Amino acid sequence: MAMSLPLMGTMVGNLLMMLVDRICLAQYSKETLAASGPAVFTAMTVITFFTTTANLSRSCVAQAFGRSGEPAARVEGVLGIIIGAGLGLVLLSLSPLLAMVPSLGGHPPAIRALESSFLELSALFGSVMVINVSMSAYFNGVGKTKVSLYVGLLGQVVAALAIYMLVFGRFGMPELGMRGSAFGTLIGTVTMLICYVILLPRGFLRDGFKYWADVGARTFRLQVVFRLRRGVASGLAAGMDELGNTSFVWLAAVLGPIALAANNVNLTLNYLAIIPIIGLGIGCSVLCSNAIGRNDFDLIPTILKVTLLVEGIYVLIVSLAQLIAPALLLQPFGLSTSDAQVQVTAVDTTRVLWTYSASFVFSMTGAAVLEGFGMTRFILVTRICLMWGISLPLIYLATHRGAGDPDWLPRIWIIGSVFEFTIGCIYFWNIRQATRKRLNLLQVQHAS
Repeated sequence: MAMSLPLMGTMVGNLLMMLVDRICLAQYSKETLAASGPAVFTAMTVITFFTTTANLSRSCVAQAFGRSGEPAARVEGVLGIIIGAGLGLVLLSLSPLLAMVPSLGGHPPAIRALESSFLELSALFGSVMVINVSMSAYFNGVGKTKVSLYVGLLGQVVAALAIYMLVFGRFGMPELGMRGSAFGTLIGTVTMLICYVILLPRGFLRDGFKYWADVGARTFRLQVVFRLRRGVASGLAAGMDELGNTSFVWLAAVLGPIALAANNVNLTLNYLAIIPIIGLGIGCSVLCSNAIGRNDFDLIPTILKVTLLVEGIYVLIVSLAQLIAPALLLQPFGLSTSDAQVQVTAVDTTRVLWTYSASFVFSMTGAAVLEGFGMTRFILVTRICLMWGISLPLIYLATHRGAGDPDWLPRIWIIGSVFEFTIGCIYFWNIRQATRKRLNLLQVQHAS
């Protein structure tokens, strides 16, 4: 609980910032509401690949901390920051390509223009996010999760205020609409970056850079390549997951404009259930990685049981709210002034969201713990085979069978939930096998 609750609080802060962002865009105009879903999900698909690749540093730091203590963890942390900075520069260079993505879709020109303006700027704030993740990986890996909480909450509050002011042009700020959302996010992420740099231990970067300079170029290069091989597999798995979610948004649009509007709102509500679970899963992964680093594999089943208990209690509370008061949860998104059919579809979909959040408990926690073992390729292969090989093709068939019929929206959510649960079961089975074999695929990466 001490490890995970600050991380859960960080994720709740992310949720609140996202809620402010989506509510502002929903209230600003119908065009920004329609553009917000595809644009945000497309941006996060790309950004998630880079942030998750950089975030493998968390497991490396946690193992080093469990094995040799703080000095070894700092060495691993500095290497993660170096890799994060490089990944951030690569993402920044992709800005022109991201701006071209909406031209591949069939949305009206006005909506495509809004999506392009947001995606062009997403590479800018995304590159800062990658560096932030590489820094938070150190603090989380050594168990200082409260640092991530305080920095995250401050950055999210700043971002939420900036988004509100820049979208609507409040308090003397320019009215930028969709672009205001992107600039507000950038301001929040830069605030977090400054805080992380200030809070790094004295001599952290200096000593770390000196260490990696002293080991020689060849050893440094081998360490970077090894870290990237494991990290890219993890990043691809997360990116494929986000790309699957983005595809889900596009497929839902086949069911018609009513389903698209209802789905955009329900996507945000779904985050209410799953974002705190991500925080709990990360805490579980850190504790398991610490145990793996000190060769205490027998502790892993207990860590998992406690994590599932806490996650289950949270999901139960949120699910009851979704089942009992869906209209109340949807009210902040301006649906009271929308078409009556949009309201009905949104309410019906909200009542089945619990199936996804319950399934996500197993898939997210399982993936986070497998990353601690270094089994990132297995995560990637499982995600591709089940999500892209079976789940999305079935959703594709369902949406085209019900084209133009918004009543099919809850059904495609259930299809996605079933396969998310299946993925989670496979992950947990392999955690059990890895624990029995005392497997550690990150051990060779350890810097001596």
